[in-house]
Amino acid sequence: MSDEKNNEAQKPNEGSPTPKMPKFNAYWIYGLIFLALIGITFFNSDSDPHKITWSEFQDELLRGGDIKEIIVIRNEGKAEVTLKAESLGKYKEKFKGQTLPADGPHFTVTYGGQDSLDETLKEAKEKYGVNYDYQDHKSPVMDFLALMWPFLLIILFWVFIIRRMGNGAMGGGGGNIFNVGKSKAKMFDKESAINVTFRDVAGLAEAKQELEEIVEFLKKPEKFTELGGKIPKGALLVGPPGTGKTLLAKAVAGEANVPFFSMSGSDFVEMFVGVGASRVRDLFRKAKDKAPCIVFIDEIDAIGRARGKNPNFGGNDERENTLNQLLTEMDGFGTNSGVIILAATNRADILDRALMRAGRFDRQISVELPDLNERREIFDVHLRPLRLSNDVKSEFLARQTPGFSGADIANVCNEAALIAARKNKKIVEKEDFLNAVDRIVGGLEKKNKIISKDEKRAVAYHEAGHAAISWLLEHAHPLVKVTIVPRGKALGAAWYLPEERQLNTTEQILDEMCSALGGRAAEELIFGRISTGALSDLEKVTRQAYAMVSYFGMSKKVGNISFYDSTGQNEYSFQKPYSEQTAQLIDNEVKLIIEKQYERAKQILTENHGKHEQLAELLLEREVIFSEDLEHIFGKRKMPEHVIDETNGNSNSDSAETNENRQGTDS
Repeated sequence: MSDEKNNEAQKPNEGSPTPKMPKFNAYWIYGLIFLALIGITFFNSDSDPHKITWSEFQDELLRGGDIKEIIVIRNEGKAEVTLKAESLGKYKEKFKGQTLPADGPHFTVTYGGQDSLDETLKEAKEKYGVNYDYQDHKSPVMDFLALMWPFLLIILFWVFIIRRMGNGAMGGGGGNIFNVGKSKAKMFDKESAINVTFRDVAGLAEAKQELEEIVEFLKKPEKFTELGGKIPKGALLVGPPGTGKTLLAKAVAGEANVPFFSMSGSDFVEMFVGVGASRVRDLFRKAKDKAPCIVFIDEIDAIGRARGKNPNFGGNDERENTLNQLLTEMDGFGTNSGVIILAATNRADILDRALMRAGRFDRQISVELPDLNERREIFDVHLRPLRLSNDVKSEFLARQTPGFSGADIANVCNEAALIAARKNKKIVEKEDFLNAVDRIVGGLEKKNKIISKDEKRAVAYHEAGHAAISWLLEHAHPLVKVTIVPRGKALGAAWYLPEERQLNTTEQILDEMCSALGGRAAEELIFGRISTGALSDLEKVTRQAYAMVSYFGMSKKVGNISFYDSTGQNEYSFQKPYSEQTAQLIDNEVKLIIEKQYERAKQILTENHGKHEQLAELLLEREVIFSEDLEHIFGKRKMPEHVIDETNGNSNSDSAETNENRQGTDS
């Protein structure tokens, strides 16, 4: 029994994994050749001369007349002795069975002093006819390097080229040039867990609701398959930059706790033909091996742009080949393979139609700019790590940042902390946040910028014109702050707190246009001349007028016609989609609308000339005025109650507006 147990103990476990042998590497061959050369150079014992004493050299070899040649190695203090051919047999016993070298040297002897050596050599020359010479012996290592340096140089150069190819200098990846077609996707699995969940994504309630269904499928796929349902194979996140599309994709992977492949659309594109398609195949092969998993392609418009629209390339365009392979791979999945494709873009209108069809990206999830409540939730997330004063409220800050994305809000919080630190504060106060919003929207304040008195007066009346007309018109955005302090490239600005509305009527657009033209109208009425300060105003007004006529159908002469292509898929539009007569009609209508609002602005300023001048002089005196100053001069403004409350909340402090809604900026 004991023998059987010992035998069993000696047997390897059947279930234990077999030890893996190291993989063969081509560098091993170079190493073996190098070692062999070293061995041949340093360990060839057959050619080593035999050491003898000075007395043996003089008494036996020299006086026996057996020496043919003596070579003195001066830098080593020894002499190498070569015997005559007929005398080799006499000294075989000194080599102890080793092969006696035929050419020599056969013996080495260490000499004591140079004088005795010279006398001995002179005697050997005269009496026995022995030739002698003086030399400096080189190191064996130097001899070896002198022999091998060309080969070593070639090997080092080859290794350098291989590593450069493998590290991506030639577009490859993974280790050598043959991995150029491998996917560059980063994989996050349970070992490198993703800690982002839906709790870390503030706002975006509708988008999270749609993505939760994908998470539920990855956790419990049988819940859907038992009923015969099919989970969408792909979901496309569409929205402006900074709204949290990539963060949402990470949250899906974090909630589902499955492998997550992340890759940018530009990672597929290479200068080599066929590399992009090869990387697509490799990515999806890895995804199938790790299923259930998520594949996230950020900025997919880099490869998903509609085909046949690029005039610089023909049918062999590498980007189109990559897109074709992506379409094939997405449509080739099994029905319930457990691989979900997520992609993000802010240019869904330029994507190929085949990519958007059912069976590939079945769902388009819109990730829009946050509204008031969502901005408050985002502020709560980013205010968490800051040391705040008691007067900082997320609801107030959310009202000051209409049109801001999640990334903009994060930037506001960080900028406020930097401003507070710059002022050596221990906590971040409300004023720091308002200054941060001003800094982000308008640029850095430049109080030391050199401006002449005439220019400063013109800027003051220009901004006062914006402020006066916006306060007197019912549908214009409520004004919060007017400044003539240079900020960024602007010499002055009138800032508003726009009402968040989804629809704009004709009256609202016309009032905004009239308010924007108030600065140019004020310059003409007061100074009798105009300046370049109204550039941004005219740009905005022109854009609004053309949109009214050609997009929104707000012109009676042009009619209820829109030439706007929201899909971006009009492949055959080689020219404008209207005739020359219609184009002339549109131009005339735009010019008529702008001129009418300009005359309206001049009329309003003429009727309120005294109040406008009083406001401009107050602005010259203080450089910054607020809504309470306008209310003191012009009286109460006609507007909805909730807008009045929002505006009054800012009357004693700085405020801001978005880039889209800022008006009256001088350049």
